[in-house]
Amino acid sequence: MINEETTVKPLWKVKESSKQVGGEHYKNMAVQPWEVMESIMTKEEFLGFLKGNIIKYTMRDGKKENTHEDAEKAKHYMAKLAEVQKNV
Repeated sequence: MINEETTVKPLWKVKESSKQVGGEHYKNMAVQPWEVMESIMTKEEFLGFLKGNIIKYTMRDGKKENTHEDAEKAKHYMAKLAEVQKNV
């Protein structure tokens, strides 16, 4: 049986954030997708995921109706990237 004591968590895992930009779809989940990614990816893979999303949201900024949301999402991923890098 897996419980809190037997669950393997990466040493580099940082404190979860309850912030979400652009809706409630992730907040209503029992586990956030990037928490799963942090648990199964290497640190380098997770940093790549964060950097890729920064590029994605920055490049599509201004191409949708809610222009401000893409800039806010990029900012959110940048904050998470800095948080992960700081806790090395």
